[in-house]
Amino acid sequence: MSIKAKRFRAQSIHHLIDGSGELGSVVRMATLLQKAQQHLRAGLPTEIAEHVYVGGYREGALTLITDGAVWLTWLRYERQRLLKLLRQLPEFEAVLTLNFKVRPVHPLKAPAYQPRALSSEAAHHLKTCADDTTDPKLKKALTRLASHTPDNA
Repeated sequence: MSIKAKRFRAQSIHHLIDGSGELGSVVRMATLLQKAQQHLRAGLPTEIAEHVYVGGYREGALTLITDGAVWLTWLRYERQRLLKLLRQLPEFEAVLTLNFKVRPVHPLKAPAYQPRALSSEAAHHLKTCADDTTDPKLKKALTRLASHTPDNA
């Protein structure tokens, strides 16, 4: 008994992602959902907009996710207005209903910038090492590091 392996040719990323590739439909759907997200947030009051996320679209039903039950209640009361708002987009004219879910959503946030500074003593040691080094690249790197003191800023 032999096992025959299928031979696949490597495909370019462009081919996979564009409309004809295997991932094309996923990319198109993600783009549509992002467009719906932006449109909804623009039409919602600011205190609610940051708590509403578009979760998915399937068979005429758009899923909206919120991070609290209080926002879910508001969304349910505003269902018809939200449907009108979504149907303004040509891609979502066929939305028949909205499904709502409560899930804690934690959007990606960039880590807080923490500036770092060297003590003047550490900078002095780095400058001394740079003066004693013959390698030009290392000398340049050590000098650059030594310049990160509050005195030089």
